[in-house]
Amino acid sequence: MDIKQAYQRYFLNASVLNKLIILNVVAFVLQYLSVGYLKKYGALPLDIFNFFRQPWSLISYSFLHSGFRHILYNMLWLYVFGQFFLNIHTGRRFLNLYFLGVLFGGLVNLMAYNLFSIPYYGTNPILVGASAGVYAVMVAATVQSPNMPIRFLFIPVTFKLWWITVGVIVLNLVGWNSNFGGKIAHLAGALAGYLYMIQLQKGNDIGGFIGGTFDWFVNLFKPREKTKLKTVYKSKDTTSKVVRKSEGPSQKQIDNVLDKISKSGYDSLSKKEKELLFKAGKN
Repeated sequence: MDIKQAYQRYFLNASVLNKLIILNVVAFVLQYLSVGYLKKYGALPLDIFNFFRQPWSLISYSFLHSGFRHILYNMLWLYVFGQFFLNIHTGRRFLNLYFLGVLFGGLVNLMAYNLFSIPYYGTNPILVGASAGVYAVMVAATVQSPNMPIRFLFIPVTFKLWWITVGVIVLNLVGWNSNFGGKIAHLAGALAGYLYMIQLQKGNDIGGFIGGTFDWFVNLFKPREKTKLKTVYKSKDTTSKVVRKSEGPSQKQIDNVLDKISKSGYDSLSKKEKELLFKAGKN
């Protein structure tokens, strides 16, 4: 199997969650193969003047990690809680949530360092790691299904989802002056996840601008498609034109059903709404 076949089989066909994990792992490998070059230009510098020289680092820092344990724990938590979130929500909302946490984590650290001159940061600090995005997914999934049962391998105890989340956040507060920037990113990401889910339950996707920005960026590199001509038919009795349209639920109808699931669960759907969701899945 060559690289192209592996890419098509293991990446293009993977879920959005697995794609994100794969990208993090690939970036981690490249980070060490580059002998510090990727970290130098991809990590988020907290000094505001250095940040202005590489503003892309507000996103790129989340794909870099300080060591194997760092990326291992982040990807394990992302995989566990990401699945709970994706049981109900779309991959697009998952990415909106994740990168909203990443942005929160970076921006709060930038403000804390430059506005308050907190001594725990040290001199010329940088920020790396996906933790802010992971904490956002963790908290959002917990707000969505706080009493969801979860069991770990070799541990004969059933935990509730909120127990795990609260425990992880409390442990994050231990040793406050150690890895101060990372701890701030964790808490900022957790806050972003909470706000995202509370607003989503009201029908507002506060991370929607992230998906729109990504779409705009991707479309810059897409070749323009030729306009497809619609097939027009004339009625036998009149000269009026009839245009065939594809049947199927609109995106607004699908979003309304998904919002209802997030608020009241799948069982709250009517028979008609379940059929609509089934048709959307086929399309």
